[in-house]
Amino acid sequence: MVGQNLGGRGEAANRGGSPTNWRSACVAAAMVPPGDERAARAFFERHFQPWIASIDGSAQGKFTGYYEPELRGSRQRGGVYQTPLLRSPGPGRSLSRAQIVAGGLSKQRLDLLFVSNPIDAFFLEIQGAGRVRLPDGRDVRVSYAGQNGHSYVPIGRILVDRGELKLEDVTLQSIRAWLIAHPKQAQALMNMNPSYVFFREIPGTAPEQGPPGALGAPLTPMRSIAVDKSFIPMGAPVWIETTDPVTAVPIRQIMMAQDVGGAIKGAVRADIFFGWGAAAEERAGRMNKSGAAYLFLPRDVSVPIAANTR
Repeated sequence: MVGQNLGGRGEAANRGGSPTNWRSACVAAAMVPPGDERAARAFFERHFQPWIASIDGSAQGKFTGYYEPELRGSRQRGGVYQTPLLRSPGPGRSLSRAQIVAGGLSKQRLDLLFVSNPIDAFFLEIQGAGRVRLPDGRDVRVSYAGQNGHSYVPIGRILVDRGELKLEDVTLQSIRAWLIAHPKQAQALMNMNPSYVFFREIPGTAPEQGPPGALGAPLTPMRSIAVDKSFIPMGAPVWIETTDPVTAVPIRQIMMAQDVGGAIKGAVRADIFFGWGAAAEERAGRMNKSGAAYLFLPRDVSVPIAANTR
């Protein structure tokens, strides 16, 4: 672990790119009493230095959201359960989404579960983890297990280019509504995103816990974010300033860089984990706000208060 690169570039990598940079802060964190806000504030002030994140001279960036979807499914194909969630085939020839959906991997018997709706399965891939309710009422938790090697293409952008949606109207909800309203065109549009995500089952996850992020730790609603680890070291605290998409209330709080995402690119770019359930889906699906981010790195008293992550 000592030599593992946690990510970042420039000063972010120099001061927070390896576990050795974090050792003293981690030891001190273990001694902060749970729920003691005053002690937590003192901990951050003593052990961390804030750096404003910027890129190309701008400290403003984009903040989106993600959540843990809930789907209906079965361990066997039958009835409404016809859309497979696949295990990773491992290394090998890279097939596109269209080829996989057409059965290009069927001979490998990679079926993990079968869900009731291909549109739900598509959005599950974008979120990276979810809960599948079986006919007997039990929930199976699934999480990202790999990807087919093709670049992610946002189908919302395709709908905008076609004039089907206005840019300011693109949300998870508006894209889903278009797919439902155009069943004969839905699969062809989804296939225009050639990226395909494979899943694994994650047994033993408590219902009140979020799915594991890229670090293996459970994600916490409104405290976990997905970042571009080429800029932001994994595990770093990040102070986020943006706006709630539903209530318009300012969001100003510390979040933790615990996850990554194929569409998350840049120093001032993050995906906020909103949790699970209908309210989380509503907020995450509508989240597309500008804002600023302040990266907290292990303190060095010789470092000025503000700098950028480039």
